[in-house]
Amino acid sequence: MSTTRVREYFHQINRDDLEILEFSVSSATVDLAAAAVGVEPGRIAKSLSCKLKDGAVVIVMSGTARLSNHKFKEFFGARAKMLKPEETEELTGHAVGGVCPFGLKDGVRVYLDQSLQAYDTVYPAAGASNNAVQIKVSEFAEITHGEWADLSE
Repeated sequence: MSTTRVREYFHQINRDDLEILEFSVSSATVDLAAAAVGVEPGRIAKSLSCKLKDGAVVIVMSGTARLSNHKFKEFFGARAKMLKPEETEELTGHAVGGVCPFGLKDGVRVYLDQSLQAYDTVYPAAGASNNAVQIKVSEFAEITHGEWADLSE
């Protein structure tokens, strides 16, 4: 189960203080997650999983931001190609609806879009379609081993 994988990851990086919020309703989309958490959609940190020649990447951006195909191509040197639902769990370790930047399979790189920097805290999924975790944006790169990038329109 992916949530177990996320908890193990938090333990491995000595961040057992990060509480996974579990909901009785789905949080699989930005709007559903915003309603479940009780925040504006922009505070939901959505994770987009894409395929490149050398493997998968997870791009995390504000729930109201849109991926810029032009910026993606400039940054990665390739067109944006989203993972198919049947590939997502196999390549990232998380199923669609619970993809997050924590506890990913080896080799999956994380990129944090600058759109997240408009907020002090955001809520990415934590490995399931009915959970989230509150993360301080100032700690996001350290927690995810991610790289900041400008990939949104």
